[in-house]
Amino acid sequence: MARSIDYGNLMHRAMRGLIQTVLRDVAAHGLPGAHHFFITFDTTVEGVEIADWLRARYPAEMTIVIQHWFENLTVTEDGFSITLNFGNSPEPLIIPFDAVRTFVDPSVEFGLRFETHDEDEDEDEEDDPEDDPEPPQHDAQVVSLDKFRKH
Repeated sequence: MARSIDYGNLMHRAMRGLIQTVLRDVAAHGLPGAHHFFITFDTTVEGVEIADWLRARYPAEMTIVIQHWFENLTVTEDGFSITLNFGNSPEPLIIPFDAVRTFVDPSVEFGLRFETHDEDEDEDEEDDPEDDPEPPQHDAQVVSLDKFRKH
């Protein structure tokens, strides 16, 4: 079998490394200026730890905002933990980097989106790729910031 460069996987690792570096800096020094983050993550990924009431409210996906009030931001090789305030109720969250779907800093119009696709769909495409008129999905893309802009 011919060896090839897995650009999608390499891009994923680089993007997760960028998020890790940014969050480590914020953990050490706080948020600079107007920077703040919208982080959307898959609540079903192994290793995600959130309160039961949050999991009931967000059974598949949740977006958190790191801006004015947060505590205990700790960043590891695999993810981060943080305490956020939900209606005057501080809640700890543990979020593996593998669960992150989008990372957006609207203050500087920066965003990342991690694409995923079901393995079953991949197998179907391999069986008969001519049946699928859609282009193949890439593992990583830059997210459009239009939906996060203030109007």
